[in-house]
Amino acid sequence: MKDFDFWAPTYFAFGRGKEARAGELVRQFGGRKALIHYGGGSAIRSGLIDRVKVSLTQAGVAFEELGGVMPNPRSGLVEEGVRLALDRKIDFILAVGGGSVIDSSKAIAIGAANGGAWRHFYVGREVKVRPAIPAALPVGVVLTIAAAGSEGSPNSIITLEPENLKRGAGSNILRPKFAVMNPELTMTLPPFQTACGLADMFAHLCERYFSPTTDVALTDSLCEAVMRTIVGESVKVMANPADYQARANIMWAGTLAHNDICGVGREQDWASHGIEHELSALYDCAHGAGLAVVMPAWMTYVHKVDTARFARFARAVFGVGIGEPDGQAALDGIAAFRGWLKSLGLPLTFAELGAREEDIPLLVWTLNLNGNTLGGFKPLNDADITAIYRLCL
Repeated sequence: MKDFDFWAPTYFAFGRGKEARAGELVRQFGGRKALIHYGGGSAIRSGLIDRVKVSLTQAGVAFEELGGVMPNPRSGLVEEGVRLALDRKIDFILAVGGGSVIDSSKAIAIGAANGGAWRHFYVGREVKVRPAIPAALPVGVVLTIAAAGSEGSPNSIITLEPENLKRGAGSNILRPKFAVMNPELTMTLPPFQTACGLADMFAHLCERYFSPTTDVALTDSLCEAVMRTIVGESVKVMANPADYQARANIMWAGTLAHNDICGVGREQDWASHGIEHELSALYDCAHGAGLAVVMPAWMTYVHKVDTARFARFARAVFGVGIGEPDGQAALDGIAAFRGWLKSLGLPLTFAELGAREEDIPLLVWTLNLNGNTLGGFKPLNDADITAIYRLCL
């Protein structure tokens, strides 16, 4: 196990009706004038935004609103939010939505605390040292989608315009002060969106689980337990979207998958996320759908680096390959993973995703490795990444 520092200050209010505490929690964490940031019309049509406004008013918190966040959140709306926050003297950002809304809120929080500057913190992989983020407004979350884990993570991903590059920033000061998590709010999600969320959180665990670091028995077991839970509960929730207990287990699994409790003390990979980000930037596909295409292809390409690790994945998570040699068990595990993704109705190929073979050179070029490598499990160069994209065909 590697040395590590771990700081996870987010307060979680979990359960039915907890969105009524939003105003109380904003006030508790120092907010006096909040920006409510949200996505499309569902949060309005469901009455959630109105309930949040009532909660803020009852707590004596003034507020402004900015909706319109899209999947793969855009820098243009971030700029608008930063200007609004500065003009109206906002001191707290309240994200009402899923990962895209939270990521956009974190970017606004950076800009509003740094005189409007935020974009240069969202850097590409060609920059070896990320610039430190000196300050950010506090962010709170009312979560409506179990997927990204951004409600407990220090990370944010934004699509930078006009270049159309999907880039990330990270700092512990971006961890939300609180996250309100009512599983009931996820019950009306379309099946495809639920499935994308399941794939996303599972991928977050894979990025940590497939590691060259040894003697990490505890976090290995934690990753396996959360992955098994996601797979098991996915069957229940896809059969009955109103299953509260399944929704609750999935929602908490999404948080544990990405607040890094399962990743401390071990080198992490993140190649699949980097490869997928270029797909969702170019084609505007759902992140989880892109991961469903990329992750099995990545596994197929790299599994011989540590066949025993993939064999353990097969046996511990999917219960396949038991009694078989590691080489066969590893392949059985990858096949089981593909089968699970297919059972969720997710795409498995470029064609199903709407991606094109002729765009592979562009995808590799925009990844912009500049002679560097991507990933911690097996460092990948441009030729490796090209091969993985081709396996996605």
